[in-house]
Amino acid sequence: MLIKLNQRVHCENEYGKLEKVAVCSPAYMSISAGINETQKYFADEKLKRSLAIEQHTQFIQILKDHGVDVVELAADRQKPEQVFTRDIGFTVGDTVFLAEMKCQVRKGEEEVLKEWLEREQIAYKQLTGSPIEGGDVLVHGKYVYIGLSDRTAPKAVAELKGLLGSEYELVPMPFKSCYLHLDCVFNILSDEDAIIYPEAFSENEYAILSQRYELITVSSQEQFSMGTNVLSIGNRTVLSLPCNKQLNRKLRLRGYKVVEIDFSEIIKSGGSFRCCSMPLKRLNEK
Repeated sequence: MLIKLNQRVHCENEYGKLEKVAVCSPAYMSISAGINETQKYFADEKLKRSLAIEQHTQFIQILKDHGVDVVELAADRQKPEQVFTRDIGFTVGDTVFLAEMKCQVRKGEEEVLKEWLEREQIAYKQLTGSPIEGGDVLVHGKYVYIGLSDRTAPKAVAELKGLLGSEYELVPMPFKSCYLHLDCVFNILSDEDAIIYPEAFSENEYAILSQRYELITVSSQEQFSMGTNVLSIGNRTVLSLPCNKQLNRKLRLRGYKVVEIDFSEIIKSGGSFRCCSMPLKRLNEK
């Protein structure tokens, strides 16, 4: 599929040159509901919101320094998880899909994206009825991997299949329910490479992925510190946490440029760079 010059949204993969992305400040970020294992672990540790904002501001600046057009959605004090914009929608081909959020504390976050799309007169499709969140959706050409998790139901996969049509092949990818989203245990880096936390998958699912990719594994410690949740911004460049030293070394040995950014305060709520970015436009690149 060729990109038209006037195309405003377009994503065919997880690693092409990132052109446009939606983010949201952690201005009202808090751990209140304990909706994932990481939040439960840090439940007694009060988040330093000012530090989270500082780290997120640096993240935005790095994106801008690499030529990314950053759309900053309005933060709402009633929505403490809003920083994780990846979950509220996803772009497949030329279409933006609005997610159906599972947890009550996150319902309504997608409306902020919807309002922005309507102001910009960008068409979208809204998924309703069964929960599906963007952290469970990874795109690679005609293949769309859909994590079957506590946040994404099989019925939603069928609905998305009907909307996408025969041009795309959806690959349901179940993983252990103790992990939040598919991108917390799996991420596609290039046409050949992907990061994975093997223990999250059955032998069957791991075999499927190992047949398609050279898999770069992360340890349990690096999974807990969101090792798989890097953000590719194009030209084999990824944003990663400094604490994931073994992973960053493996990436560099494979020819990736690793930009290390401290996101230690934000990951206490259970998400990292990929979780905090909702790509609207990527260029096609191998």
